[in-house]
Amino acid sequence: MTNSDICRLSALEVSAAVRAKKLSAGEVVSAALEHIERLEPEIHAFCTPMPDQARAATVRIDKLIADGADPGPLAGVPVAIKDTILVAGVPCVQGSVAYADFVPEEDDIVVERLKAAGAIVVGKTNVPEFAYAGVGHNPVFETTRNPWNLQLTSGGSSAGSGAAVASGMVPIALGSDAGGSIRIPAAFCGLVGVKPSWGRVPLYPGCRDPRYPGLSSWEFLEHIGPMTRTVADAALTLSVIAGPDPRDRHSIPCDDVDWRAATARADVAGSTVAFSPDLGYAIVEPEVVAIAEAAAHRFQDALGCSVEHASPELQDEQAAFWALVAFNSDLRGMRELRAKHTADMSPHLVDFLDRDWTAAELTDGHLAQKRTCNAMARFMRHYDFLLTPTAAVPPFAVGLRGPEMIAGQSVAPTKWTALTFPFNFTGQPVATVPAGWTAAGLPVGLQIIGRHLDDERVLAAAAAYEAVESWHDKWPPIVKKAFA
Repeated sequence: MTNSDICRLSALEVSAAVRAKKLSAGEVVSAALEHIERLEPEIHAFCTPMPDQARAATVRIDKLIADGADPGPLAGVPVAIKDTILVAGVPCVQGSVAYADFVPEEDDIVVERLKAAGAIVVGKTNVPEFAYAGVGHNPVFETTRNPWNLQLTSGGSSAGSGAAVASGMVPIALGSDAGGSIRIPAAFCGLVGVKPSWGRVPLYPGCRDPRYPGLSSWEFLEHIGPMTRTVADAALTLSVIAGPDPRDRHSIPCDDVDWRAATARADVAGSTVAFSPDLGYAIVEPEVVAIAEAAAHRFQDALGCSVEHASPELQDEQAAFWALVAFNSDLRGMRELRAKHTADMSPHLVDFLDRDWTAAELTDGHLAQKRTCNAMARFMRHYDFLLTPTAAVPPFAVGLRGPEMIAGQSVAPTKWTALTFPFNFTGQPVATVPAGWTAAGLPVGLQIIGRHLDDERVLAAAAAYEAVESWHDKWPPIVKKAFA
């Protein structure tokens, strides 16, 4: 098997081959590192590669297998970790000069669990500064590029994670999502991205430790989840990282979810499905709507669901969303960082920190969250799933926070994210899957939103759709050239 063949494998296939001694963990990681070395100068997915640590970790896995011990369900699988998630002994810069020298002493819970399951961490992936944007540029590292078109953004804030998986560098990357940061780059890169129900995957130290201004943001909105090429790989990852931990007081049991069985029972026939092109308020590019709508109709034509056009009674709460972000942020600590590093900070982050947030704005954020939760609870009484486009636009040029025009209308630079953040308010489980590609060859995502805590059905729906619209063997041109 060539290195290119290895890099095409899913995580399930890698683990099975390593456990069966058809491949060694060392061979798998060497193939991944060679592929990273070839493509990274153009894609810039990784801010901190970890080749030496990765090679060292393979020795333990291969020895366990040689000794007849169980290496874990992710044996030898290369994984990438978003640079807001801590890996002990590895810089966690988060795209900020303020954290250029920060090296954590402990792993995030999810990293602990990945390592215990036999996964091999090959590097930290690039983010906008402190993850406060839906793109992949920051003041410290090279801008992450979209493998489908190197002039375009891969989305964000899990920018490098999306690019790493889409380019075949790893089969699994972890992202985090407080307003769409798993789903947007997954959609822009033609991937599966899963935002599990809030609390399913514990957060610590990230979002929980007040010692780290910036890193401790987003607590009431944040979800950690997988970005993969297949739904089964996403389910496999969640089977490892989900479950309560006492270090996260909001973490919840997962005994009601059989993550991996959900993809095997991929039958959603008879389900009631709503398709909303815009959630009733968003401005969405017509080509994106058309592609997402065609994908939604496949749920009826191919999967036996009942699909109708319907939108929940939501308001455009984006201003309230940023107020809730402010409430979740360590404004005092981050303003101290800003005072030291203003000249080197992202302008939009400086503006956010300099704003004089009022108590009324902060409480408005909480009221908006309550309104959204109540509206979605009423709406989901009538439907098993809500389908929408993931992002309002296809991938756009690097260096921008967002397009100035959508569907011929002038918009603020964050309006293209209008379809994702409401489900951080509600904490509902959501998967994004590839809906199709534009005439220009750019990926478009479809959100599958489930009922409260109905993670298993969301994965089943994603797997059922994947079975009739397979995409995992579709690669960007730059990757096909590298594989040749």
